[in-house]
Amino acid sequence: MHIVFLELDTDKEWAVCSLGPAFLASIARDKGHTAEMLRIPHDQPIDEITARTREANPDLIGISMTSRQWLRAQEIAPAVQPIAPVIAGGLHATFSPDAILREPGFDAVCLGEGEAPFAQLLDHLAIGGTLEDSQIQNIWVRGGPHPGIAPPIPEIDTIPFMARDMLDERWGVVHMTTQRGCPFPCTYCAARMYDQLYDGIGKYGRRRSLESVLSELEHIRDTDQLSYVIFLDDTFTINHPWVFEFSKTFPDRIGVGFSLHARAETMNPKLIDALARAGCKHIVYGVESGSERIRREVMKRPVTNERLIDVFERTKEAGIMVTANYMMGVPGETVEDMQATIDLHHQLKPLDFGYFVFYPFPGTALFQTCKQRGYLPEDWWRMPARHDQSILTLPEISQDDISTKFAQWTAVRAAAQIERTGAAMAAC
Repeated sequence: MHIVFLELDTDKEWAVCSLGPAFLASIARDKGHTAEMLRIPHDQPIDEITARTREANPDLIGISMTSRQWLRAQEIAPAVQPIAPVIAGGLHATFSPDAILREPGFDAVCLGEGEAPFAQLLDHLAIGGTLEDSQIQNIWVRGGPHPGIAPPIPEIDTIPFMARDMLDERWGVVHMTTQRGCPFPCTYCAARMYDQLYDGIGKYGRRRSLESVLSELEHIRDTDQLSYVIFLDDTFTINHPWVFEFSKTFPDRIGVGFSLHARAETMNPKLIDALARAGCKHIVYGVESGSERIRREVMKRPVTNERLIDVFERTKEAGIMVTANYMMGVPGETVEDMQATIDLHHQLKPLDFGYFVFYPFPGTALFQTCKQRGYLPEDWWRMPARHDQSILTLPEISQDDISTKFAQWTAVRAAAQIERTGAAMAAC
């Protein structure tokens, strides 16, 4: 069998592709099948997409998607479905399967962790079975009953390494995951919801052994190019003994620079220094809001501004570049709260930052809040999940208020770019 995964770009010409298909491609190849990825530019016409897909001659088409890719998937799936059955996976498929199966073009969705169910599905199809007569946990077929959820794979080290050709990586910059799951209860993030999905079934939060991670990186270095590593874990710095051991071992066995995502709550001076010595060049911190009330009461992020300022300062002093991520337009937020985020940003002084309008992703606690309180429009699932515009009707702030603050953030970014350019020219 030949499986073709469609990677749907949203607005960037290059970014790392969805990780799910890279794992599934390894599963398929281990079973003697073939797999490839077609990257679909955000502005490519449907007839060209259909022609490319037909030329690939798939027996099965997979689309892994987040909510930001959902509208594009709605356009593409009906066009390619006559070529081969279409199965959707990823965050949006896991937490909004009903909406997907209501739309034309999708034959099935994969709920939750996909490796074991996908392997079973390939075995079933290889002997002449069909999606319609499959009865596999996690694989919900259009018109069929809910399939139930299979336990996650207990030993995460047994999952094959990702098929790197499915990630469209360039220049020796590789992307790695060392764990699945997140222990923090942030209301805006779907990562925690996987733990609830598997509640009573199995433990979703698992970390790979250090040896597994380093062996994969050594394999990449020995067979291809390795110049930099971006760790994509939601919070790389959760397990301090694991991170300290990593920091001691990584320089000798791998010895390239790396980036990671962290939370200020998990950091301390010793850990920051250890990561810096290991070769960490860049840390992305989620700040989200400058209002301690919003972080504590709405987001379930009980970290103080003082702690954030201290961690940012210590990280920069260690020679590590810092990026901060912020959001605006959260339920319960006021104009003053949004301004507090900008004010905190000027105290944190990160090298770079991202700013996003809040979108209530299906599966998150804040999605349920928005739905229960009537903040969501009735046709929310047909509206784009944009980072620069709110779809919510909130009592405390208007969409115009949010747009005004977004424009203010854009001005802050422009000023920061001018300042960096001036500093670079002065250095020359």
